Amino acid sequence: MAFTPPFGPQGQQQQPPTAPPPMTPPPKPMTSTLAIDPGAITRCLFRNTYIWPRNGQGFWFYPIFVGRTSISGFRWNGFFWMFSGFDLNRIEAFTCV
Repeated sequence: MAFTPPFGPQGQQQQPPTAPPPMTPPPKPMTSTLAIDPGAITRCLFRNTYIWPRNGQGFWFYPIFVGRTSISGFRWNGFFWMFSGFDLNRIEAFTCV
């Protein structure tokens, strides 16, 4: 069974962006939070967002859903957008452009 991404406003199925993200990542913001507030990252819905995870390298993400403890959307793998999701507590910092 194939996975279908969530539905967005007016029940339309959300599609990945049609263009790649910016070539260079934005500067990492200075943070001292223990967890990312869902309300804060909600302002990045449907926008190119750079995410710095607690472990690993940063990446471009295009969020289409923010829940109480998780986020889902499309992650840029260097060649195309792939649907993915992860826990908000795994995010150290983020910036949307």
